Amino acid sequence: MVSNIPVRHYLQFSDFSADEYAYLLERSAFLKAKFKRYETWHPLHDRTLAMIFEKNSTRTRLSFEAGIHQLGGHAVFLNTKDTQLGRGEPVEDAAQVISRMTDIIMIRTFGQDIIERFASNSRVPVINGLTNEYHPCQVLADIFTFTEHRSSIAGKTVAWIGDANNMAYTWIQAAELLGFNVNFSAPPGYQLDQAMLSLGAKNHLKIFDKPADACKDVDLVTTDVWTSMGYEDENQARLKAFKNWMVTDDLMKAAKSDALFMHCLPAHRGEEVSATVIDGPQSVVWDEAENRLHVQKALMEFLLCGKL
Repeated sequence: MVSNIPVRHYLQFSDFSADEYAYLLERSAFLKAKFKRYETWHPLHDRTLAMIFEKNSTRTRLSFEAGIHQLGGHAVFLNTKDTQLGRGEPVEDAAQVISRMTDIIMIRTFGQDIIERFASNSRVPVINGLTNEYHPCQVLADIFTFTEHRSSIAGKTVAWIGDANNMAYTWIQAAELLGFNVNFSAPPGYQLDQAMLSLGAKNHLKIFDKPADACKDVDLVTTDVWTSMGYEDENQARLKAFKNWMVTDDLMKAAKSDALFMHCLPAHRGEEVSATVIDGPQSVVWDEAENRLHVQKALMEFLLCGKL
């Protein structure tokens, strides 16, 4: 069932068009419905996914491994500490070898340059499972979750409260492509790098000094941990800098009455979000977490089969 289609990679949200995202969201709903009905669907029968992890993970590993299995394929887990990549093998050489033995590759690593070098030497599709700069699979799951609860995200406003990290940059890319807006708020010293923002993206972005102002009348409030992987040495400084950027009930009250709350997890209750918010009625974090499974199934199917 796998087509002889040109090799494409998914390294950042801007790699696909709005029409392709419309298809992926529709396909995610189709595959999720099959999953809920226990219906077998094996378009990737006998195909192998290599999962390369330089950063630890729970949701990324589980969702990709379960996802390829549900599509009829098999996953191979590779931790860079246990492979020649961890002993200095060039990324380019590893890509040549791994892509000759597998059908699709997911990488969770540090710098975006690493995954781009890998993809440029791969004979099969490469998916960004997370880098320091971007996290497209998570934002795709978040947008699918929003559409499930509130229909299209086009024309809506998302408040990002917290660090200018990979999630923030990916939300801003998505806003430009899919026609919604992002309100961004972070403390001084943790602002967005304007060089990473396209002119089109800036037209969908507003920056606020106060998180309450960023949340005013928005449709979705979302955040992430204050200290991402790789920045642990800054943890104490970040805890101090971000102390007024916790998503609380008061911030949610500033948003629309039917606004949703999302967090890509893992979460630290009492730091970036209060327990009353993440465990409250506006939170959809568990749907959001599950939906990584379904959007990534749609993504792998699309990269290997095209539109079905």
